[in-house]
Amino acid sequence: MKRILVVGSLNMDHVAKVDHIVREGETILATDFSKSPGGKGANQAYAIGKLGGQIAMLGAVGTDDDGNALIRSLNSVGVDTDGMMRCADAPTGTAWISVDRNGSNSITVIPGANMKVDTSYIDEHINAIESADIVIMQLEIPLETVVYTARLAKSMGKYVILDPAPAIPDLPEELYGYVDLLKPNETELSILAGVSADDTDYLKKVNILRQRGAADMLVSLGGDGVLMSLAGREDRMISSIRVEAVDTTAAGDSFVAGLAVKLAEDRDVFEAIDYAQKVAAIAVTQKGAQPSIPSPEEVK
Repeated sequence: MKRILVVGSLNMDHVAKVDHIVREGETILATDFSKSPGGKGANQAYAIGKLGGQIAMLGAVGTDDDGNALIRSLNSVGVDTDGMMRCADAPTGTAWISVDRNGSNSITVIPGANMKVDTSYIDEHINAIESADIVIMQLEIPLETVVYTARLAKSMGKYVILDPAPAIPDLPEELYGYVDLLKPNETELSILAGVSADDTDYLKKVNILRQRGAADMLVSLGGDGVLMSLAGREDRMISSIRVEAVDTTAAGDSFVAGLAVKLAEDRDVFEAIDYAQKVAAIAVTQKGAQPSIPSPEEVK
């Protein structure tokens, strides 16, 4: 199996269960509260580890209890955290998440130590990139670091996956050229392309990103499935797996993890997408981010 490296964020999630997502000026009461390890990078690394992938992670946490808990969580599923940074001058990142009765969520992230993941840190751990076959990143660490790491990984012949979340409208065009697979959801696709989310012509948005240098894309469209747009293949929609969602917090992270695990096994992209959809479908039927990740036996 090929080796996977996640370079990204780690947050402690604070999750409130609410009737509906709060509106401007409104105060509401939560019906439940929980705290669990999260952060897009950590979620993806954790899920890859739990699904049986060979996985290491680069990122930063504080020297606080939350940082300790996040490292323990990753280690519990076999994630190599030897290269992780422990920051005495910054707290572990946190995320405040509201989940409504339909399983939809609203998330506010306080980056904390995640902003310490700079290019000098990457240089110190360049061996981790050299040892990997697949490098996965998101946008919860400094953008300069993402571009720098993607450039390095690409120059070494690594397969680079970017989950562009949280999406920004002015993503450097340079970055598109270093990414082998871009995996936005429908909202992120609209932001990246600079086209209204009300416009459901997803292929138009995909083509805008192609003009900026994007290569292969998988666009997750929630209940509508996945739009697959790969070089040399006909664009096509792949139907979703219908489930009753409880919490969609780690849906995208679960999908990326399932996809990476199968790509690391040199499986066909259709098999990888099918597996990724199964992993995500199970994850959204359970509460929390990392606690919702299924085992390989559950996915079967």
